[in-house]
Amino acid sequence: MVGFKATDVPPTATVKFLGAGTAACIADLITFPLDTAKVRLQIQGESQGLVRPAASTQYRGVLGTILTMVRTEGPRSLYNGLVAGLQRQMSFASVRIGLYDSVKQFYTKGSERTSPNVARNAIVNCAELVTYDLIKDTLLKANLMTDDLPCHFTSAFGAGFCTTVIASPVDVVKTRYMNSALGQYQSAGHCALTMLRKEGPRAFYKGFMPSFLRLGSWNVVMFVTYEQLKRALMAAYKSREAPF
Repeated sequence: MVGFKATDVPPTATVKFLGAGTAACIADLITFPLDTAKVRLQIQGESQGLVRPAASTQYRGVLGTILTMVRTEGPRSLYNGLVAGLQRQMSFASVRIGLYDSVKQFYTKGSERTSPNVARNAIVNCAELVTYDLIKDTLLKANLMTDDLPCHFTSAFGAGFCTTVIASPVDVVKTRYMNSALGQYQSAGHCALTMLRKEGPRAFYKGFMPSFLRLGSWNVVMFVTYEQLKRALMAAYKSREAPF
């Protein structure tokens, strides 16, 4: 067994909320520079924008972008907006991730097959939670892994890849649209059509590698930390409740 041992008692809502929020913040702290590099690569080439690099700066690859930013803007530039990100994770991720198990159990109660209901109600959850749960469930049911750290790592990594493939087009359009000059695009749909017409379908996956590195590493850190925090908190709770 790698990491904390799973407890017989399911984690309480407080443990889920606290563990999810803390795990998401730790994941953000570790992977934030990758997100910053991803955004810079996605908006590179835009003629104008609210947030843009120096006019002569050109970024090449994830590492090149990070090194260029450190050299031209200083190391702190990699963490611009970190405080707002942590506040978002503590308030949003704690509810989004903390409630997932309860929502899944509600929709799958009384049924041996969790998968169709989970997929049907994927709109309630985000892609990373659904894919993480499905991959983990498949690994456990096929007896390929046990419910410990390697299983959590593999499931989180797979969820990060699937989420990147699904979310990249929307993420690129959102980044372009939000950082465009006033009046450059009439709407997000217009932005997407303009990208397709001028740059082709590959434009929707611009910055895919930094996006995958960001989401993949974020998912691994967050889910592994979350699973371990849940078990550690429940172990502490049980030891406090146990009679002397």
